Amino acid sequence: MIKVTVWNENRHEKKNPLVGEIYPDGIHGAIAGFLTEAGYEAGTATLDEPEHGLTDEVLNHTDVLIWWGHLAHGEVQDEVVQKVQQRVLDGMGLIVLHSGHFSKIFKVLMGTSCDLKWREADEKERLWVVAPSHPIAAGVGEFIELEKEEMYGEHFDIPAPDELIFTSWFEGGEVFRSGCTFTRGNGKVFYFRPGHETYPTYHNKDIQRVIVNAVKWAQPVERNRPVYGNAQPLENIAAK
Repeated sequence: MIKVTVWNENRHEKKNPLVGEIYPDGIHGAIAGFLTEAGYEAGTATLDEPEHGLTDEVLNHTDVLIWWGHLAHGEVQDEVVQKVQQRVLDGMGLIVLHSGHFSKIFKVLMGTSCDLKWREADEKERLWVVAPSHPIAAGVGEFIELEKEEMYGEHFDIPAPDELIFTSWFEGGEVFRSGCTFTRGNGKVFYFRPGHETYPTYHNKDIQRVIVNAVKWAQPVERNRPVYGNAQPLENIAAK
């Protein structure tokens, strides 16, 4: 069984009654709920727990980590970020959602500012599937339409993705690379754009399906991490 940890700041849910109404168990609870229904072993971790809930024991027993953050990126301890980065390099999958694009862990793994344009105007978003054969898009139609979402617009300052799965169009005219995959070391990373806290995006069945698919895609491959550094020859080297 794939073991998933859903990490969330859990700040908006406490500060904004609307968010608490949409996600009474927190964004992390909503995501963990549908992942459990899909057959995964899903736990949660939040910012205000010791070590942000990401202890060595938790990380070492996590196959895929899902990350949602917004208000408090700067409060995440650098030591925890380094541990998460190492686990990704060793093979743990990472799914970064929505405003997690500005999280320390995503910026460290991308090596860029990860900046973008944004606007909150209750706009329609249409996420077009541009890689229909990719397993993350399995079971999704030509597009996913969200009645209201926050706009993210290009240019999105990330490295060129290994694969682009979704491209969004917004009612105001912007487009955005909304579903991007990357490999880092032995680990796989998926960035998925939708999920502004004041909209019920994570209750949408197609959005849930994408995240369920992404967990399966991002799970670790059963192999050891490559060995680096000084190496002994495999064959005898003739004396020169």
